[in-house]
Amino acid sequence: MASIASDLSQRLADNAEAVCRRYLSKGRKEGRYWLVGDVHNTPGRSLYVRLSSPPDGRGAAGKWTDAQSGDHGDLLDIIAGSCGHRSLRETLDEARHFLSLPITPPTEERSARQPKAPTGTPEAARRLRAASKPILDSLAATYLNGRLITNLTGCDSLGYHPHCWYRASEDDDPNVRAAWPAMIASVTDFQGCITGVHRTWLRLDGSDKAPVAYPRRAMGHLLGHGVRFGPAGRVMLAGEGIETMLSLRQVMPRTSAIAGLSAAHLAAILFPIGLQRLYVARDDDPAGTAALASLTERAMPAGIEVVPLESRLDDFNSDLRAFGRERLAASVRSQLRAEDVEHHLTVV
Repeated sequence: MASIASDLSQRLADNAEAVCRRYLSKGRKEGRYWLVGDVHNTPGRSLYVRLSSPPDGRGAAGKWTDAQSGDHGDLLDIIAGSCGHRSLRETLDEARHFLSLPITPPTEERSARQPKAPTGTPEAARRLRAASKPILDSLAATYLNGRLITNLTGCDSLGYHPHCWYRASEDDDPNVRAAWPAMIASVTDFQGCITGVHRTWLRLDGSDKAPVAYPRRAMGHLLGHGVRFGPAGRVMLAGEGIETMLSLRQVMPRTSAIAGLSAAHLAAILFPIGLQRLYVARDDDPAGTAALASLTERAMPAGIEVVPLESRLDDFNSDLRAFGRERLAASVRSQLRAEDVEHHLTVV
């Protein structure tokens, strides 16, 4: 199976631009690269695919990197992500179809050892989440406590893995460890089905993020979904980062929240039935501004009010750590609708 995948991957690389035009149609070519939002063909510029190999031979055609998540791979991963495949067999058959090659009978591949779930698929995400432990009394809780996030009520989406594999990138030290402790966050749909996971790799004592080039990465099907805290309600919080949402929930513990994990994915979150007001913890950068504008444009026809929440420093966790809960609560109070203050703002 490995040799079959490798051969198809190389054939796809020889036709890298055609592959991108077919499966990443919402992106565009710039020089020797194809730029798009992510492997699911979201508009944007975070993910870049090398279309040709440079003269020095560094960086093979067909290889890609997502600057937002740190994930990288080959064109088989692109096909799997853009088509939403759940098995390697689906991806290989799609690649053969694109290359106008005959589809291999199932019996030819059944004799091979059952492969692991392809990297980045919902199946791989569910396996990782199932292998994780409860977050309470773990190094992940130690990490959050160090960021003054101590109330983890309603945080069933979070788990802990003591030895989570880290795929080193070209930006990492050659001797970087292959596995680190990690906080594992489930990305789910409305029904609670896991469609992806987000990993935050940690130092061995849980004091901070691991000393690697990309300590945060997400995988799976993220578009429209997110890391959820508490059941959906009439009033909700939304933002990009997990720690931003957890920081706000230190003073708004009864308010449901969703972390979209990036500006592009925040802009695309699906609205649950019954949602009337969405407070958006926006990042003060062009991507954050665009995400807020997109959410507002989508929410208005559905009768949902979008209210921005702005931190005093670079994000709400920085506010929590610098000013404490009471001053964070006071800052948030001034931005909430009057009818939401009594029920949603509580310092615990």
